[in-house]
Amino acid sequence: MNAKPRTYRQFWPIYVGVHTKRATRVIHFAGTSAAIVCLLLALLTLNAWWLLAVPIAGYGGAWFSHAFVERNKPATFTHPLWSLIADFHMYWLIWQGRMDAEVARILGGDEVPQRDRAGEADRVREHQDPARNHTR
Repeated sequence: MNAKPRTYRQFWPIYVGVHTKRATRVIHFAGTSAAIVCLLLALLTLNAWWLLAVPIAGYGGAWFSHAFVERNKPATFTHPLWSLIADFHMYWLIWQGRMDAEVARILGGDEVPQRDRAGEADRVREHQDPARNHTR
């Protein structure tokens, strides 16, 4: 998909494509969770200083994971609003245990990048077709 996305539906596969490694998604999940906690603390304590921590918690780990784990450029820089929406979309799919399957679907079925073979491909295949789990 070389053309610039004009809708969120077109953007989602691009977002998933820059979050192929499980470690990246886990760090994003932790950062989003921390950002939500900071927002709740700001509301509960009426202390606006917690609001400063929201983007630091949310983006700090995410950008670290893109630089040192995924080794790519965050989608935030090209599509900030869609990236924020996609982060919560991914967050929800992770909560549901469906993000690994979504990555496999977007990447074309069973294909999970070779550089992230720490068992994820096997888990995705088992999720898609339990009968293929004949080696375990």
